[in-house]
Amino acid sequence: MKASEESISGNSGLNSYRNIIKGSSFFGGVQLFNILITLIRGKFVAIILGPEGMGISALFNSASNTIQRFASLGLNQSIIREVSDESSTAFQKEQVVRSSLRLANLTALLGFIICVAFSVPLSRLTFGDSSYFWQFMLLGAGVGLGISGSAKLAILQGLHEVKRISKSSIVGGLTGLCIGIPLYYLFGDKGIVPSIVAVFLALYIFYSLSLRKSFSFEKKGESWKKYLPIFKTLLSLGLVLMSGDVIATLVTYLINLFVRILGNVEDVGLYQAAHSVTYQFAGMIFSALAMDYFPRLSGVSSDNKKLSMVVNRQSEIVAWLITPAMSLLILSAPLLIRLLLSENFHSIIPLMRWMGIGMLLRAFSFPMAYITFAKGNKRVYFIMEGLVANCMTLVLSCLFYHWFGLIGLGYAIVADNAFCFVLYFIVNNRLYGYNFSREVTVNFLIGALMTGGCFVFSFFTSSALSYSLMGVSAAVALIWGIRALKSHFTENH
Repeated sequence: MKASEESISGNSGLNSYRNIIKGSSFFGGVQLFNILITLIRGKFVAIILGPEGMGISALFNSASNTIQRFASLGLNQSIIREVSDESSTAFQKEQVVRSSLRLANLTALLGFIICVAFSVPLSRLTFGDSSYFWQFMLLGAGVGLGISGSAKLAILQGLHEVKRISKSSIVGGLTGLCIGIPLYYLFGDKGIVPSIVAVFLALYIFYSLSLRKSFSFEKKGESWKKYLPIFKTLLSLGLVLMSGDVIATLVTYLINLFVRILGNVEDVGLYQAAHSVTYQFAGMIFSALAMDYFPRLSGVSSDNKKLSMVVNRQSEIVAWLITPAMSLLILSAPLLIRLLLSENFHSIIPLMRWMGIGMLLRAFSFPMAYITFAKGNKRVYFIMEGLVANCMTLVLSCLFYHWFGLIGLGYAIVADNAFCFVLYFIVNNRLYGYNFSREVTVNFLIGALMTGGCFVFSFFTSSALSYSLMGVSAAVALIWGIRALKSHFTENH
């Protein structure tokens, strides 16, 4: 994507505080709705199927995500990049869209074939026996639809069809939810895979309808050879992204398997329930970063001074958002479990609170994680993000679960994200001279103290004193974050 050449300073600049906040808030709003849909679905799974059903659902979803990430060949991000290229003519853009759709059909077929052909091994690997093979065969339909639908969504993102994306996401998500819940009720855990397929089908239909309205062209019987250069461009970037993405998804899958083998399916369900609620809170911020921040960062990647300014401004905004979010999570963990899950999940309250601290650290390091890829240093990006960070996640999770049980997975997330924070800073400082600004340092320290204080108060034995202090701490964090965002939204730089 070609970034604007406007100055990063000035109210009209692409990277002014005002525009960063506006861009992040829109994509955050869409993500917020998706989070609500996911949480509602999780609530019904928790009530109808219980912790064991939650564990089965988590294993199917992690398997599905792993296969999708592998079979899609990382095309989604490269599609967005190529379709949104402002230097492209209307004809070139049409060729990219045609190529993207053709490649998406092939990768969707690949995903379906993998699920069907390896249904028995996947069942044995995931559940310890082959009794779930037919469900993996059915899951293949969902994987194929998910890959194809995601490619259409990527094209819509590249075309900047934000209204159509939001409408499709809302209507498709609601449709999948309304179909999926009765399947849980009627068929129990046998309805998990049909529900997954229903969600992907609904999203595929609505993304397809939106794409037809956004980009109209006649189908032509053209030779595939004509599209080979575009295929090569899309795949060269996509494969780099895919490799890291697949490793990350595979690590999640392996952690679930390790917990099931060393512990049981119920532990998988409890871990995934805590993981889901915690990550949904932080997910809105991360998704807004991924969709809005990376194109802006790429636009100034050749100038280290401007790049540092963009990263630092984004880091400040992240601190203002994540601090109150994680403080509120730590405070309201019991209420969230009661509202979103059930009393059977009460034991995960400490785990969620440890995860909240881990998410704070992850958010602090997240802006730095994009620098090497925006710079085009694919090798360092893959080694740092794809190999080192993911291997550390896997090793720490397995070791800490073995040593401390379920709560150890919370310890692992804190240790893992602390390690990544240091890793990203050292690499980017050595390669590109990146350093925290004074404002970033101050905001990180304030955020850490506020969220850390709320976390420490949760250990107080007196329930009344504990919740009083956590409430005050969370309220202060919320006021601090809102005031900082409001004041910088109106600034002329």
